[in-house]
Parts: sequence; structure tokens; C-alpha cells
Amino acid sequence: MDLAWVRQHVRQTAAEIGFGLVEQTKLITAASELARNTLIHGGGGQVESVVLDHGRARGLRLTFTDEGPGIADVEQALTDGYTSGGGLGLGLGGARRLVHEFSIDTRPGGGTTVTVVCWTAGPPRPREEAR
Repeated sequence: MDLAWVRQHVRQTAAEIGFGLVEQTKLITAASELARNTLIHGGGGQVESVVLDHGRARGLRLTFTDEGPGIADVEQALTDGYTSGGGLGLGLGGARRLVHEFSIDTRPGGGTTVTVVCWTAGPPRPREEAR
């Protein structure tokens, strides 16, 4: 994975599907933090990008996967100020605040997968079930 490529790809894709400049910047920042974590803490990995189309709501799902050591304490890792790498400790928690949807799947010794989703006009509303 190449950090510059991730930033460029996310910027271009977000612009193509209608994200405004502020939303693009948030998503690029989150993607940059997650890609950096994948490279530094996960020893490298991959990113998958999928455009989502739910009627009038369009979005971008990014999935970052590595086969590194995993995260022993996810809640601690999401806490502002916590760092395992000497940085500012804003990576995971900051990324979570910048997107509409955030999930993390990790286990010690088993790698980590972080998935984020941003929507152009906020998350789509769930459909009401027919009665």
C-alpha cells in the first residue's frame, strides 16, 4: 500500500461521487490515518474501495486490512492521547470521528481490519418495514 496513492484515490473518488470539499478532506484525513496505521503497526496491508449507491445517498466504503500483530485493547487504542508508536495518539479515534460508520475487527496475532463509510448527504435512513 502506498500512502500517497491512497490519498489521491480517495480524493478523486470522493469528488467523482459528489462529496463537497469539507467532506472530502475529512475522508482523506481518516483514510490517511488508517493507511498509516496499516503500514506502521500492521507491517503493510491493503485497502479496498467501494462506491455505495442507496438511492439519493451515495457513499464510499474503505476497508484497510493487515496481517500484523492485531490490537490487544481496542477501547484503549480508540482513546484520544493513547499511542503505541510515539505519535499523538489521534489516529483511530480521530478517524472514527471523521466518518459516518466505523468498525474494527482485530485479534492479537491475527491482524486488523478497519472499515469506514462516508455518505455524501449523511447516512441513508433505514427503510420502514411493511406491516
